[in-house]
Amino acid sequence: MRLSEIAGAVGSSVSFDAPVRSVVTDSRKACAGTVFVAIRGEALDGNDFAAQALANGAEAAVVERRIPGADPARCIIVPDGKRALIKIGGAYRGRFQIPFAGVTGSVGKTTTKEFIHAVLSAKYHTLKNEGNQNNEIGVPNTLFNLTPRHEAAVIEMGMSGFGEIRDLTLAVRPSVGVITSIGVSHIEMLGSRENILKAKLELLEGMPDGAPLLLCGDNDLLAAVRSDRLRVCLYGMENQDCQIRAVNVEQHGEDSTSFVIASPWGSHAASIPIIGRHNVLDALAAFGTGCLLGIEPAAAAAALSSYRSTGMRQKQVPWHGATIVEDCYNCSPDSLRAAALTLAAYPCRGKRVLVLSDMLELGENAAAMHRECGAFIARQEIDLLMACGPLSSDTVEGADRAGMERCCHYPDQSSMAEALLHAIRPGDVVWFKASRGMKLEDVIHTLYRKGESL
Repeated sequence: MRLSEIAGAVGSSVSFDAPVRSVVTDSRKACAGTVFVAIRGEALDGNDFAAQALANGAEAAVVERRIPGADPARCIIVPDGKRALIKIGGAYRGRFQIPFAGVTGSVGKTTTKEFIHAVLSAKYHTLKNEGNQNNEIGVPNTLFNLTPRHEAAVIEMGMSGFGEIRDLTLAVRPSVGVITSIGVSHIEMLGSRENILKAKLELLEGMPDGAPLLLCGDNDLLAAVRSDRLRVCLYGMENQDCQIRAVNVEQHGEDSTSFVIASPWGSHAASIPIIGRHNVLDALAAFGTGCLLGIEPAAAAAALSSYRSTGMRQKQVPWHGATIVEDCYNCSPDSLRAAALTLAAYPCRGKRVLVLSDMLELGENAAAMHRECGAFIARQEIDLLMACGPLSSDTVEGADRAGMERCCHYPDQSSMAEALLHAIRPGDVVWFKASRGMKLEDVIHTLYRKGESL
């Protein structure tokens, strides 16, 4: 891009022009040919590092205030650095006339993104967000990775409040939109599921008239969504009104699920290398997205088998004859119930053990939601519940009141890890689930480290 283009994207101008090969938010990466965008974070204010970025050779700095000692001609002042970064990403995305899939939802959006990437990659060289780069910084940085080689893109968009997805979708401009679910994640910020739906539906604002919108029809709020401007298509397993449905679902062992996809494009057999009803739903969204973006239906169904999980999403690790399932990427009541159902159906020669910590950002009803999840767990074929964290005491209380015989709350992670070392036996399946902020993976790492001496 040219420096003048970048300035124009944020509603400003410059007195000189220069070619720009990279946009950076880390002043240490600033050099000739780069533009530094200052981001205010909770711990650090990028504006404090703008002078150093310019000294390191950056062509210009996008900042929120005047920078003492810096050449004013090289400073582009904006109201908000994050929004400026998104607008620059959107300007760069505008250079590429390729199909984009935009994905959001309370749970399942990262898995859905990975499934969509697998399907689109059957025909197109496809860009995707890496890891959880789905926020106001990660999305524009993903867009900056577009090259002339790319033929399609799938962009996951997350949010914590109103307006965030609106900004992202106006930059991404999805050709196809997907909303996976409306749960209670971020209810502390938004107050109700209806408000969460409203925030997720901001995705539509960046989509062109007539574009397809895929919604999970098994979700009560999404099933009721209508649009005069877009083509709504429901997918699911339970709702008979869904245009794309999974039937004849069968779990095979501990690592695969087969089903038949019934859709407007006919019936197609499919298999995914993961278990759990929620993952079948995510695969359906990917199948529909692929078909709508020009993938042959049979090829789209076949491509689902090439899905690979990322990070700590149902990652299965053999450990001294037992199986550890690392599923600590994130947690909400919906995803915890899905994990409990999947664990209950997991082939097992020993005990099924569910290891939990707190679910965050649930607001004033957090304790009640934890107790409800505990009662739900007690009704599943799960032999042992172990938990730590202040809110997780409510989960254990709910399970205990519902009649679960073996459930225990621990005062800290170290005591729970020690108890796990003595509780796990060959043939057991041990499933870890918690919000990312609880760092439950530290218990897993302790288990692995101490297990080396067993």
